[in-house]
Amino acid sequence: MDWGLKNRVARIIRPDTGHTVMLAVDHGYFLGPTSGLEVPRKTIEPLLPYADSLMLTRGILRTSVDGNTSTPIVLRVSGGTSILGTLSNEGITTTIKEAIRLNVAGVALSIFVGSEHEKETLLGLSDLINEAEEYGIPVLAVTAVGKDMARDARYLGLCCRIAAELGAHIVKTYYCEGFEEVVRGCPVPIVIAGGKKIEEGDALQLAYDAIQSGAIGVDMGRNIFQSEHPVAMIRAVRAIVHKNVSVNEAFEIFNSLKNEK
Repeated sequence: MDWGLKNRVARIIRPDTGHTVMLAVDHGYFLGPTSGLEVPRKTIEPLLPYADSLMLTRGILRTSVDGNTSTPIVLRVSGGTSILGTLSNEGITTTIKEAIRLNVAGVALSIFVGSEHEKETLLGLSDLINEAEEYGIPVLAVTAVGKDMARDARYLGLCCRIAAELGAHIVKTYYCEGFEEVVRGCPVPIVIAGGKKIEEGDALQLAYDAIQSGAIGVDMGRNIFQSEHPVAMIRAVRAIVHKNVSVNEAFEIFNSLKNEK
């Protein structure tokens, strides 16, 4: 791994803990004005100090994030479909030149293993890695799943391994029963997606279970910014990811912070 690539990965994954809390706010690229992200700047600003990196599109980066921020950016560069169409038929929407101009720490795109457009998304990942590595930019592969695809260890293990085989530097996937097998079969770091909004205690349990099973972090969105107390929630998640606290301890942190101004 060359110096530039190693340095950018170290901006995403904290070297002192080997873990990361990524804040995902890229939902609008296919969902539109998602609940909690209707005014992105209002949502993002109070959470920035507690995120190790921010995952979003170039449009929201330009319009809704202060250029003085020191929080590393992982730029979503795939899209072209919406919730009304065929989500698996994504393409590359942002050039590497643009990513360099925006000074990102990494780029991300989704792959759809088992879908009608599997080949196109996997070759898109390969092309992105080929180009990004010329400039020392790491690529995060998101193992997106369709509504008809099982989120079990066998399927997710397949997705993660394929992404790693093609050269992805980090993989984002879902937590599942038997997650240790998914981690064991993937030779690059894995972060877990938070998925749809669930109760805070359940989301903290999800983060804890994932870390204990070998994930190096989380890339949470809705389970943070859709919480009634998003700052308290991200700080509780950080305690699990970086300080290895228990779920009960994290929930106590959440409750102690949720009424802070």
